[in-house]
Amino acid sequence: MKKEVLSGIKETVETIVIALLLAFVIRTFVVETFWIPSGSMKPNLQVGDRIMAYKFLYNLNWVKRGDIIVFKYPLNPKKDFVKRAIGLPGDVVQIREKKVFVNGKEIKEPYVIHNDNWEVGFPRDDYGPVKVPPGSLFMLGDNRDSSDDSRFWGFVPEKNIIGEAFLIYWPLWRIRIIRNPF
Repeated sequence: MKKEVLSGIKETVETIVIALLLAFVIRTFVVETFWIPSGSMKPNLQVGDRIMAYKFLYNLNWVKRGDIIVFKYPLNPKKDFVKRAIGLPGDVVQIREKKVFVNGKEIKEPYVIHNDNWEVGFPRDDYGPVKVPPGSLFMLGDNRDSSDDSRFWGFVPEKNIIGEAFLIYWPLWRIRIIRNPF
């Protein structure tokens, strides 16, 4: 009887240790969850949404224009930000009257909203041109009139990239795969 109890305890402890190790490995290297605290990515990501991001081997070589990326905020790496990759290394990005141009061509952005009452006129509505340096990204929020993004704090270095958002998993009525529109 005593051996059976000790054997059961040992199995339980082993199971818990293995589960914790797996959770640690998965969270550290494969996938991580994040909470959306602001409206800068509306309408696609809402305040309070919980998302998952791929991390496994994710780096600058995997980023495509239009991807929603989770990264460490360049001015305070203790904060995680979520924005859309607009400019890739070597791209020239310019904003004219709220329209985004990459390498001289206007990009179509069906995911963007503008919520202010003015058509144009703020410094955020006209920006650049700037060339994205090697090893960096130019990031913009989808809610352009209410987004703290690369127009204000510059480029995101590769070392700050955490991963690509791929799933909204909470709240339940908003569960969906996040797709790149390009």
